[in-house]
Order: sequence, then structure tokens, then C-alpha cells
Amino acid sequence: MRLLLVEDDRRIASDIVAALTTAGYNVEAVANGEEAWFLGDTEDYDAIILDIGLPGLDGLSILKRWRANDRHMPIIMLTARGSWAERVEGIDAGADDYLPKPFQFEELIARIRALIRRSVGMGAAIISIGDIKIDPRAMRVSLNGVPQPLTPLEYRLVSYLGHHHGRVVPATELQSHLYGDDFSRDANTLEVLITRVRKKLGPDIVGTKRGFGYYIGAEAP
Repeated sequence: MRLLLVEDDRRIASDIVAALTTAGYNVEAVANGEEAWFLGDTEDYDAIILDIGLPGLDGLSILKRWRANDRHMPIIMLTARGSWAERVEGIDAGADDYLPKPFQFEELIARIRALIRRSVGMGAAIISIGDIKIDPRAMRVSLNGVPQPLTPLEYRLVSYLGHHHGRVVPATELQSHLYGDDFSRDANTLEVLITRVRKKLGPDIVGTKRGFGYYIGAEAP
């Protein structure tokens, strides 16, 4: 899952990136409001963590621009301010959730998991696809009830496909959400990763629809 963090306090940003990376997310962090607005307007993210108190272009202004341009990614707002009126303004402007500072990283991560689930139309915390169960909280994939020894990158692949079960995911989308835009988009690298997952979970777990992309499950959507 690919996240964008917009936070101008370097210490806080570093701590959040470390916590989210440990939780299995691919995180890009920026401190500048203009850069954040551009990235959110041109790139695809599974969720965005957006601080309100940014220098220059503030978080609320960025949020309003994104929503005016029909950008629908889930957004959780962070702020050190405690005004209920500001929270209402943020939610009315299109924020999906709101978390005042200081906060526990566990709560932020739980809220992000919930936002991503809702954004793809999933209510249950555990994703079940045939004999496969994906537990985002534990970062664990089980096959017939037996936990599988996946690497963090292998887990992210299965998790992303699982969250998008029911559709074919293009290779470029998978690469972007697994590696970010700094990655050299070599199709062979993705194929090697998928081959490793098939060896561990079975040859039919991740399917290929030629010319379209990849899916999880026994049958193509």
C-alpha cells in the first residue's frame, strides 16, 4: 500500500515514516504544501496523511483543491490544534478522518487500515479469498490456516491484490504501489516477485491476464 505523508516537522515525519514502514506500507514524505498538492493531484495513493499546519499552502487548502479536482483518495488530517470548528471544517471539506496531535502511532495505523478497507468496499478486518486469509494488522498471510513465511515485499504484493480482489491490477499500478515512483519500472523485477509468491502459496494464487495485469484467486475477474 502506497501512502503520502505531508508533515513539515522533520522529527515527527521521520517517526511516522518509520512506524508506517514497519507496519508494511510504502511511504513517501514531503514537507512542502505545493509539492504535496502536486503529488496528490498527479499520483495515486492508497491513503494520505495530511497535516493542517503547513507553511505556505496549508493542509485545508490542499484538501479543498484535491477534492475540487475529483481526487477521491482517503485522507486523514493531523493537527496540533484542538478546535472543534477546525475539525468540522476539515471533514466538511472532504477529509475522511481527523487525528489531533499528540497521538499514538498504533491509532494512526489502525485508522489508516480502516480508511483503506472502506475505500475498496471492505468491512471485515481479515480478507478471505478462498483458502487465503490476509491479516493487515499482523502483516500475515495464511493458507488453509497455516501462516506463510512471506517477506515484507511479498506480503505487500498479496495484500494489495487482496484489497483489490475482483479486478485485474495492471503491472504499472502494482509497481507504483509496491515500490514508489523512484523505482526503475522493470517488468522482470515484478515477475520475479510474483514467481516467488507462487512458489510459496501455490501456482494458482496469483493469476495473470495477459495484456491486462494480475489478480488474486483461482479465477480471473
